[in-house]
Amino acid sequence: MRKKRLGSGKKGGKPGPHQTIDEMVAELKGLGRPDSDYRKRSLEIHGLICAKCAREFDEKTRHLLTVHHKDGNHRNNPSDGSNWENLCVYCHEDEHSRGTLGDYLSGHEDK
Repeated sequence: MRKKRLGSGKKGGKPGPHQTIDEMVAELKGLGRPDSDYRKRSLEIHGLICAKCAREFDEKTRHLLTVHHKDGNHRNNPSDGSNWENLCVYCHEDEHSRGTLGDYLSGHEDK
């Protein structure tokens, strides 16, 4: 199968005619790598416990803990962990669905 070329091929630039979709995806994935250790760091700082429901986790269940960014900006990763809180997958989903539910109940949902 022939790969369609997109983008300029310039790193970090706008797409041009010499960049494939696969290359664009690889480039975008690479942009997030410097922050990829924040989960490990957050677990070290805050421990294996959900900040919302206080459920405790162990090494076998640590995959159920996620890092929530308090300010909503996943690129804001201070090394002291002040923008992070560890939430279990259930509490994290609840945290992110609250705005959607609030918008729905108040009649301000996006149209």
